[in-house]
Amino acid sequence: MQVAPNMSDSPAAIAVSHLVKNYAGVTAVSNISFSVAQGEILGFLGPNGAGKSTTMRILTGFLPATAGTVEICGHSVATETAAVKRLIGYMPENNPLPEDMRVSEYLYYRGRLKEMSRRQLGPRIDELLELCDLKRVRHRIIGKLSKGFRQRIGIAEAILAEPPVIIMDEPTIGLDPHQILIVRDLIARLRGRMTVIISSHILPEIEMTCDRVLIINQGRVVAAGEPAALKRELLGHARYEVEVMAESADLAAVIATIEPSLEITAETTPDATGFRTFELSTHHESDFSEDLLRALASDERFRLRALSRANPTLEDVFLAATKRSWDVIDRAAPKPATAPPQP
Repeated sequence: MQVAPNMSDSPAAIAVSHLVKNYAGVTAVSNISFSVAQGEILGFLGPNGAGKSTTMRILTGFLPATAGTVEICGHSVATETAAVKRLIGYMPENNPLPEDMRVSEYLYYRGRLKEMSRRQLGPRIDELLELCDLKRVRHRIIGKLSKGFRQRIGIAEAILAEPPVIIMDEPTIGLDPHQILIVRDLIARLRGRMTVIISSHILPEIEMTCDRVLIINQGRVVAAGEPAALKRELLGHARYEVEVMAESADLAAVIATIEPSLEITAETTPDATGFRTFELSTHHESDFSEDLLRALASDERFRLRALSRANPTLEDVFLAATKRSWDVIDRAAPKPATAPPQP
């Protein structure tokens, strides 16, 4: 995980306040608020239908909001749409590219539409072809290129005019691991120079690339913050898995002497050899692996087969945050009326 730059004193490049979007009575985005600092990379996550693409279209001025405000670099998206579009590079999920144009020809055409001068465009296109690993296909027709090349063309077009804000919806969809690595490095190079919002279902890439994540579900923000902080908030500080031949009470007594907050949170039934797996958890940040190993290996009551510390991932955070939001929605839902008992 890359260290986030210090942005506490930077004004927000993107400011979203109480944003709402309704479609024919259905609420796609429900009163969400967030901000993104200048030069920050934000991972925008959520299950299918959560409202991510709708929010991105509102940010870019392609879709009007029902209520709320969005500002890009201090400009209102609702009232200064033309000015905002000059400040944003947008790569939609299904990026429409002209299949009959050559790569360099397309970038030149898009640059002129973005009001770049001919003198600017030549060196800038050469720079992007190098940056996005497109030099060898610069004269190829776009329609004959692979998905990976087309995605990189979309990214090159988004950052062509060097706008202060970049919004990318699923930029790594359909790419192989090598291509994902290229795109990840490309996005990381934008840190500090441009503000970036990335939506993706490839959570390890988000965790490795982004300074913060924002998770939405059913149009609502359900978690926001740095990945490490969200892991502590939603999953606790540390979890361990122990494969041992032991009784629960004996194990609980031993681990309590190591750390009072360390407790058994789950266990399996014994397998054919008598071993079972225990899950231990604690809110203490210290690593107790060596203490556990020493205590269990030296006690004749236990036969230890394996001990590992579980490292939670962003996927675990995502599942915990969305499950928590569904639990809240389920509790708030009206309960069906029960039929009276039959006489």
